[in-house]
Amino acid sequence: MDDELMRIGVSIPAQLLSAFDQVISKRGYSSRSEAIRDAIRGYLLDYESFSQTEGEQIGVITLVYNHEQRGLISLLTDIQHENARIITSTIHIHLDAKNCLEIDVVRGSAADIRGFAERMMVQSGVFQVRVFVIPALSLRNVDKGTQNRANIG
Repeated sequence: MDDELMRIGVSIPAQLLSAFDQVISKRGYSSRSEAIRDAIRGYLLDYESFSQTEGEQIGVITLVYNHEQRGLISLLTDIQHENARIITSTIHIHLDAKNCLEIDVVRGSAADIRGFAERMMVQSGVFQVRVFVIPALSLRNVDKGTQNRANIG
């Protein structure tokens, strides 16, 4: 990797930058630049890990978005309908006057889940998308005795 530093300009809402500055101060970063580089490294590691997931998966996708964003609800609904074969359940929660949390329980191929999540995360007005999946096969290998004990009480 080239070690040459590049300068970039980024537009960030004042409230988000203020919150970021507080975190980097608490963590002891020497500069915003170093904290941003760490954040980008973490983002790239998450992407790499998720992009290498294969096989049938079961999990949840959480989505936080601004429901006042023009056309966003209709677009997200269309994306969900296009992926109905992998969505087993959806929970919608109103966080405040303009923000919503949606939780989609999914089961399907890693590629289908990844495609679904990535289509939602790039939409304007979507603040955060998190994906947690485990191989569906691992659920089949659970010891039946353990499984029965877990269901008691």
